[in-house]
Amino acid sequence: MVPPSPPDLPPHTPGPSPVSNSPFDQNAPRHSDDPSRLATLPSPPFSSLGLDAAWLETLDQLGYHQMTAIQAATLPQTLRGADIIGLGSTGTGKTAAFGLALLATITPASPLPGALVICPTRELAGQVADELRRLARALPNTQILTVAGGSPFSSQRRALEHGVDVVVGTPGRLLDHLQRQTLDLSQIKTLVFDEADRLLDMGFLDDVASIAQACPRKRQTLLFSATFPEAIRELSSRFQHQPRQISVLGQAEAPDIEQILIELEHTDRLDALQGALERWRPASSVIFCNQRDTCQTVVARLQAAGYSAEALHGGMEQRDRDATLLRLSNTSLRHLVATNVAARGIDIDALDAVINFELPRELESFTHRVGRTGRAGEKGLAITLVGPKDTKKQRLLADQLAGARHIPAPRPSPAAPPPEPAPMKTIAIKGGRKDKLRAGDIVGALTRDFGIHGDAIGRIHIQDRIAFVALQRELAGDALRAIQNGQIKGRRFRAFMLQ
Repeated sequence: MVPPSPPDLPPHTPGPSPVSNSPFDQNAPRHSDDPSRLATLPSPPFSSLGLDAAWLETLDQLGYHQMTAIQAATLPQTLRGADIIGLGSTGTGKTAAFGLALLATITPASPLPGALVICPTRELAGQVADELRRLARALPNTQILTVAGGSPFSSQRRALEHGVDVVVGTPGRLLDHLQRQTLDLSQIKTLVFDEADRLLDMGFLDDVASIAQACPRKRQTLLFSATFPEAIRELSSRFQHQPRQISVLGQAEAPDIEQILIELEHTDRLDALQGALERWRPASSVIFCNQRDTCQTVVARLQAAGYSAEALHGGMEQRDRDATLLRLSNTSLRHLVATNVAARGIDIDALDAVINFELPRELESFTHRVGRTGRAGEKGLAITLVGPKDTKKQRLLADQLAGARHIPAPRPSPAAPPPEPAPMKTIAIKGGRKDKLRAGDIVGALTRDFGIHGDAIGRIHIQDRIAFVALQRELAGDALRAIQNGQIKGRRFRAFMLQ
């Protein structure tokens, strides 16, 4: 069993700077240590960090050319081994900010993990792990494991037994592994608290303390958060050594989001929601509700009106939640109706709109909801439905709603054009990394053997035993039949359409 953390854990000893086998050139010029100046400079390229050619090539392939403000401000210091408190809004590139630093310290194919990232939700843990795998393409044989609920404990245990380099997990499942002695954190060089404010909001402080205590005191600890309440200061004082606080909140990457306040008065919320979708016709949206029952009611209404919509909430099986998020990210689903459990776990590059069907109970969640749109330099739209009972919450959110345009509630129109279906459909192929199946194999079979034009193929997402490929809706049925009746890499794979 893991002993409980003492009330005041002494500060740990900072870990060493990246060692000589790091992919980073330790003699390369560094940026100034002045984070306030860094956050306002023009975005520098990743080449200014002294990355070797393999890393620069990987980043270029992933579309990472210029650093975001949080990356430019933190990476020069984290690469030296400093502890950091990084404050930045959702969608500002924090995963790459800590991901490049922790990958610099690990030794691939080690028997024990060298880096640990603690996330508040299983969705976020899965997305962070996926992004780290993409970044780690320049480090052959790097094993990254997601340790979270919703996946079998036994498969995670077997992966840990075979050796894992980076663990990304949620507090409950991480603590479960520690208590069963299936996870050894004695070689951790970098510990990351991701979305630290959300970890505390969800009551994970004691679990996080026990996990941190199982890590070596001689380590680097990175803390990233979208807000900086007093509880974050206390968390930092317990687990970090002379951390450098860097904030880019409200700076260069402030998104361009138009805010619309729909005043309901005597209009039904469901009618107003449908009217808003008819008026603005977002290609994709997340519609936030406060309860899972409300999500189901909203989805039923939208589907009856012909909209491509699905629910996402904590009452769903993990595989169903993952499949729904995947469909939204690859444009085979247009509208996601979600509870706050997904507010921090949704990572979609281009989300046209966020709609608050209801104002959140915890008002700080409003910023995180709205921050899901207007990312990567794109213009975003945030629509909020408010009724007479929301007056107090509106006053408390006055700063966040400053500049919002107030309009009366639109109603559904019989003359409105029908909703457009999602442009893509997703095919699941029962084969993945463990079967040596690669994205290039799937593309090759679809184009060369099955006659599908390359432009019709969307995102491909490959897991251990299953792969997902998005195809243009009109061609998806033909592609599915071709896969079911044909071969990929000389093998037959079962396949089905995600619904």
